[in-house]
Amino acid sequence: MLVDSHAHLEGPRFDVDRSEMLERARAAGVVNILAIGSGTGPGTLDCAIRIAEQHDWIYASIGIHPHEAKLATENDYAELESLARHPRVIGFGEIGLDYYYDHSPREVQQQVFARQMEIARAAKLPIIIHCRPSDNSENAWDDTLHLIHEHWASTGFGGVLHCFTGEQKHAKAALDMGFMISFSGNVTFPKAENIREVARTVPEDRMFIETDSPFLAPVPYRGKRNEPAFVAKTAEKVAELRGKSADEIGEITANNFFRFFQLRRP
Repeated sequence: MLVDSHAHLEGPRFDVDRSEMLERARAAGVVNILAIGSGTGPGTLDCAIRIAEQHDWIYASIGIHPHEAKLATENDYAELESLARHPRVIGFGEIGLDYYYDHSPREVQQQVFARQMEIARAAKLPIIIHCRPSDNSENAWDDTLHLIHEHWASTGFGGVLHCFTGEQKHAKAALDMGFMISFSGNVTFPKAENIREVARTVPEDRMFIETDSPFLAPVPYRGKRNEPAFVAKTAEKVAELRGKSADEIGEITANNFFRFFQLRRP
């Protein structure tokens, strides 16, 4: 049993074989996928919902990614408030800060992040966090964790640090605020020892696995298009790090997903 807790299913890279890709996921043992609804920003905020409506084993999130923060308008916030009530929506994200590409000014990213936490609070949805610092700098981590502490921690709804790339201190700060830590295919990358160290030690009941499809394909598929079936490779690596079987890690992380999002086990 596997759950891909974070996948972008709507983009053009899956247009040629989306149905077949989903069939491969089912064949690999994936019982649920959380389709991430940030799309290409405003104008596509219902993209994951449209997929989830067609597949009863796929859930959806909504949110404006920090890349597109500069495009956000009051109309978009109103749309998010409406979409948050859709029955297939179980999370708000991915939202957060990206200081690596800086596609939107950092001050604007912070404002849009805080505003979306307000909407998620009203909707009682956990948040799904994107955090990418600039090279050789922790500034995005510092700002992300500060904003979560200031605007979110008191809600008790928790959230997910998606595609975790930080260090033990970042994981601990998030865990202390009720967050889950999610590991993607980059846990298999040769230089990702910091991620592997956290994957070895994070509490068993606080971890997810994901693909972040179509990005970050794990070894041995690195450099190719990622897809939900490949979450099995992430399970294998986390299992190796923790001295368990891949089946055990699949079961543990799937059950964590069902419990955290308050979903019925398939």
